[in-house]
Amino acid sequence: MANIINNKLECFMLYLLTLSYMLSDRFVDGRSIGAAKLVKHKGTIKTIETEDGDIIDCVDFYQQPAFDHPLLKNHIIQMKPSSIPSDLKANPSEPDQLFQNWHKSGQCPEATIPIRRPQGNQRPRDLYHFKQRRARLNQSLDSASDGDDLSAHEYATTYLGGNFHGAHATINVWQPTVANDGEMSIGQIWVVAGPDDKVNTMEAGWRVDYDQRSKLFVYWTSDGYQSTGCHNLECPGFVQTNKKVALGSPIGDISSYNAKQTNIGITIYKNNGNWWLEVNDQPVGYWPSSLFTYLANSATELTWGGEIYNSKIGGVHTKTQMGSGHFPNEGYGKASYFRNIQYVDSNGLFNDVEPEDLTPDATKPSCYNINLQSDISGGSGTNFYFGGPGYSDMCLK
Repeated sequence: MANIINNKLECFMLYLLTLSYMLSDRFVDGRSIGAAKLVKHKGTIKTIETEDGDIIDCVDFYQQPAFDHPLLKNHIIQMKPSSIPSDLKANPSEPDQLFQNWHKSGQCPEATIPIRRPQGNQRPRDLYHFKQRRARLNQSLDSASDGDDLSAHEYATTYLGGNFHGAHATINVWQPTVANDGEMSIGQIWVVAGPDDKVNTMEAGWRVDYDQRSKLFVYWTSDGYQSTGCHNLECPGFVQTNKKVALGSPIGDISSYNAKQTNIGITIYKNNGNWWLEVNDQPVGYWPSSLFTYLANSATELTWGGEIYNSKIGGVHTKTQMGSGHFPNEGYGKASYFRNIQYVDSNGLFNDVEPEDLTPDATKPSCYNINLQSDISGGSGTNFYFGGPGYSDMCLK
C-alpha cells in the first residue's frame, strides 16, 4: 500500500515539474521556443510566437525601454503628433498598418507595444553607418576607432544639404541576398546633423541580414555611433506609441522581379519638439529631442538610398546584393526605387525635392549604382532607382 502511495506521489510531483516547465518562458502556447529566445522584456503582458518562429512580447507602454534613459526620467509623453505637416505625399496604395506577418498569430492589447525578441545571431550588428560623409570630405576610409572597416561600407545614395525638420520617401521593399554572416543590405532614410565624430542621426527603412528576411528598422546615435543609440528598441531612447508595428520584425509582402511591387512609406518629421516616425502614414513613435545635441533643433543633411557591408572574404567582393540585386537601368519591376522624395522646411511644410538639388553618391558604381529621375506628372515625384548584384566580372574587389 505504501509503495502505491509513493508511486502516485512521485507521478504527481513529476506532473507538477512538467507543468511548471511548460508554463515557463521556454514555451509559448505549449510550444518550445528554444534557449535563444528566453529573454522576456520587462513589463511583458502577453507573448506571441509567429509562424516563422519569432517571439513578440506585448510590453506595458510605461515599462518600455525608452523610459529607462536618464534623459527621459521626467519626459512628458506625447501619445500622438499634434499635427502632420501639410503637402505630404501620402501612400494610398499602402494604407494597412498590418504589413507584418506576426499579426497572423495574435494582437497586442491596448496600452501595450510589441517588441520583438532578438534571437542570437539575428541581432543587428551596430555598424558605423554613415561612412560616405568621410569619403566626400576626402578623409581616410581605412579604419575607425570602433574597429569597423570603413572601406567595407558601400553606398548608392543621394543627399541634400540645408536646414530641415523632416524627410519622406516611398521605398520599394525587396529581399536582396546577404551572402555572409555579419553583412547586411539596407534601403533607408538618414536624417543628420553635426560633425562626423559627433554626428547625430535618425534612420529608418528596411534591412536584410544573414537570416535573409527584410525587416522594418530604426536606428539613432547622438555621438558619431560611438556609445549612444541602437537599433529599434534594443536600448532606451525611441518612444513607441503604436501597438500594431513591431520594429525589427519582418515585412510581410516583398517585391518580386518583373511582378508585384511592394512599398512602404517612411516619414520622419519634427512635432512639438520631438522627431516622429510614420510608416505607411501611421504614427509609430518618436525620438525625443532631448536625446540629441545637433539634432535637438533641426537637421542639416538628408540622405536617401542603399547601403551594404562587404566583409571581403578571401579578398574578393561580396555577393551581397543591394536593392533588388539589379542595376538601376533595368527600371520598374526589376530595380528597387525610392519615390516622392520630400523634405520638411522650417515652417513645417513638406516640399518636393528638386532633382538638380540632390547629389548622387555611388561608392562603387560597377557594383551598385543610382539613377535619379523626375516624374511630377506621373505621380512618382522626384525618384531614383538604385542597387546592384555585388560581385561580378565588373565588381571583383
